[in-house]
Amino acid sequence: MDNWDEIRTAFQVARLGTVSGAAEVLGVHHATVIRHIDALEKRLGAKLFQRHARGYTPTEAGRDLLSVAQTTEDQFAQLASRIKGQGEVVSGELLVTAITGIADLISPVFAGFEAAHPQVLIRFLTDMRVFRLDYGEAHVAIRAGSQPQEPDYVVQPLTRLRTALYASRTYVEAHGTPTGIEDLARHRLICHDNPESRAPFYRWLRAHVPDEAITFRITESEAAYEAVRAGLGIGFLPFRIGSTDPGLVEVMPPQSDWDSPLWIVTHVDLHRTLKVQSFLTHLRAAAAGWASA
Repeated sequence: MDNWDEIRTAFQVARLGTVSGAAEVLGVHHATVIRHIDALEKRLGAKLFQRHARGYTPTEAGRDLLSVAQTTEDQFAQLASRIKGQGEVVSGELLVTAITGIADLISPVFAGFEAAHPQVLIRFLTDMRVFRLDYGEAHVAIRAGSQPQEPDYVVQPLTRLRTALYASRTYVEAHGTPTGIEDLARHRLICHDNPESRAPFYRWLRAHVPDEAITFRITESEAAYEAVRAGLGIGFLPFRIGSTDPGLVEVMPPQSDWDSPLWIVTHVDLHRTLKVQSFLTHLRAAAAGWASA
């Protein structure tokens, strides 16, 4: 392929977002990077990037190129390792995306993986949006809720996270505790701000209490924990966290219909690469401990 250098350059620009960053990684002058991008766009007859003051953002065509280039780079890296007789060496960048609120679970997994594979650089990405594996935005995704259905994704169950309803001891002293589901409406409740939240426990809460009973609304799991601790109301917390906090009172124990299933999601093109499979081995081993806890 006579334009591979141009594609490699475009991949680095898409990954890093700037010409200067790509030039540094590739060891070339920034003018070379610009020349490669211009030549590739002309050759393909499409704009690969939107130029702006902060750098370069891939267009839809650019994201497609990033996906193919990411897959190709990973496959070349695996091939190079096998050719050099280093098939057991896991190295390079590993991009993992996950829902917010599980950093306490996943961080020890990263620590163990890095200890076993010190040549790996891990990028842990958490965001409200869903990262696109088919655009090369991550190697591994940990998602919650219903099972992902994208045709090019390999989806495997990881674990189920238990959730319970908690209040602070100061809240209980001031307002008491609900005597049952029907008594929740007279209390101050904490819930996600988005009424369309996919979390099963928040859907359950909105189905059982009037909207006016929800007096504090959040968008992040950490905010829910701090709100409950501060006595702002009764709220849902992960059982692994609420059950170990002496300042909290369990209002209702975990229920099966409040459980959040977690899924491991990988793209079919990268699923069997050594780097991804090595990380999944560490992740599954850790998740077995989460379930028993």
